[in-house]
Amino acid sequence: MKFNRRSCIITQGVERSPNRAMLRAVGFSDEDFVKPIIGVANGYSTITPCNSGIQPLAERAISALRESGAMPQVFGTITISDGISMGTEGMKYSLVSREVIADSIETVCNGQSLDGVLAIGGCDKNMPGAMIALARLDIPSIFVYGGTIKAGHLDGEDLTVVSSFEAVGQHAAGKIDDKRLTEVEKHACPGAGSCGGMYTANTMSSAIEAMGLSLPYSSTMAAEDAEKADSTAESARVLAEAVKNNLTTRKILTRKAFENAIAVIMAVGGSTNAVLHLLAIAHAAKVDLKLEDFEEIRAKVPVFCDLKPSGKYVATDLHKAGGIPLVMKMLLKVGLLHGDCITITGKTIAENLENVPDEPSANQDVILPFDQPLYAQGHLAILKGNLAEEGAVAKITGVKNPSITGPARVFDSEEECLKAILSKKIQAGDVIVVRYEGPKGGPGMREMLAPTSAIIGAGLGDSVGLITDGRFSGGTYGMVVGHVAPEAFVGGNIALVEEGDSITIDAPSRTLQLNISDKELAMRKRLWKAPKPNYESGVLSKYAKLVSSARFGAVTD
Repeated sequence: MKFNRRSCIITQGVERSPNRAMLRAVGFSDEDFVKPIIGVANGYSTITPCNSGIQPLAERAISALRESGAMPQVFGTITISDGISMGTEGMKYSLVSREVIADSIETVCNGQSLDGVLAIGGCDKNMPGAMIALARLDIPSIFVYGGTIKAGHLDGEDLTVVSSFEAVGQHAAGKIDDKRLTEVEKHACPGAGSCGGMYTANTMSSAIEAMGLSLPYSSTMAAEDAEKADSTAESARVLAEAVKNNLTTRKILTRKAFENAIAVIMAVGGSTNAVLHLLAIAHAAKVDLKLEDFEEIRAKVPVFCDLKPSGKYVATDLHKAGGIPLVMKMLLKVGLLHGDCITITGKTIAENLENVPDEPSANQDVILPFDQPLYAQGHLAILKGNLAEEGAVAKITGVKNPSITGPARVFDSEEECLKAILSKKIQAGDVIVVRYEGPKGGPGMREMLAPTSAIIGAGLGDSVGLITDGRFSGGTYGMVVGHVAPEAFVGGNIALVEEGDSITIDAPSRTLQLNISDKELAMRKRLWKAPKPNYESGVLSKYAKLVSSARFGAVTD
């Protein structure tokens, strides 16, 4: 008897497996039973522009796999739109969807004993969700990014989805009228693709390319451009070869690969969500990665790409300037990238980058010279103190006041906070506390894009701090600190803050401190009582019971 590598379908001998009959019903012929069966995890959906262009990519992948001598089997994965659900109760399902995506891909691939898998995704949680599954499965795998959206344009200004959120804050502050608000809304998202700045989707696609599980240049291609479909077909061909060579995921997702991803994220000014997601992927890959590792790499790697949200340009501009390969080559040149890491192409990082320039072109200012960066050190800092004993994550570059001490304005939900901002009840110097929005407390760690955009729109971005046990959108910037752990719901000290307490956020010393005595803090802790869960049944209830601290990536296994 002869078996496929993983499919366990009897192909020779006296015995015949009855599952061959079912495979014939979906298109298998006699000669197909000796071919590797490769899954195509298709994230196509019309729910969000991030995923609306994926179906043609799946079809190209299927054709290329057949041409490469494999038998493709397509199945669907879910998505929700962070941008559409932002600021609503539905946003609690965003991080949950990462786990659902991971579980669904793992379930199909193991349930059907697939020999490999090509995963295609677009919106923020598609990428880490797929990567968690690929790391768990440890079979030959490749990720295909659905592509970034092109910038919107209005009166000579480039727009992204964040422009629309900030316009709401500007409107509430009386800075723009109804007509301008509507025009921004109409022009911000011109077509298919994921949010255009170096927000979470483009951050994670860049990280995956840096780790070697997607093809060079693929992470910054526009969804609507022909090269994205061509890259998808090439990804299928590369995967088919990886199946032949048994190049499995964990051979690629090594400790060094994660360090490469962190270095690239720092260089491009990526999303705080990358910290959470890389911790979760590393957990699935059985790689020992900690919050402190991000801080160590941050100190070495400058930010030398001028990208939104705090910069000028979007991902398509980065692509034209040389893309992630140029960023990686510049890091490799100065010894900040591990060039010996193997990639899904079968080549090392250094071999993939051999013909890439090691300096940016002088006729652009998206990627700056390494010795003339925007910031001398990385932007994603790990803060600790009595308000975040397990740590918290902050973007500390691009803020005029890197240290702030002010009175606490305490809110037990995102909605309460947003209402106060739009009602002009927040003043310069305030430190906003949004709690009970953590992994268990929300549950789901909602992103605070609506409040932070309202702060920016009201002109308070440089004078107001915000801390939360929830998350931030990749489009967020300003003096904001998220992922505060332990979270409020489990009795973390953020639950003990009272209105008017003095709080210090100090980026240079990387501290987050509630300025009360240890005696007072201990008394408050004794009096604190755990709240009832917000949900007693369904997906959110199950998630809240399983999910870990943000310190470990908010994992459920």
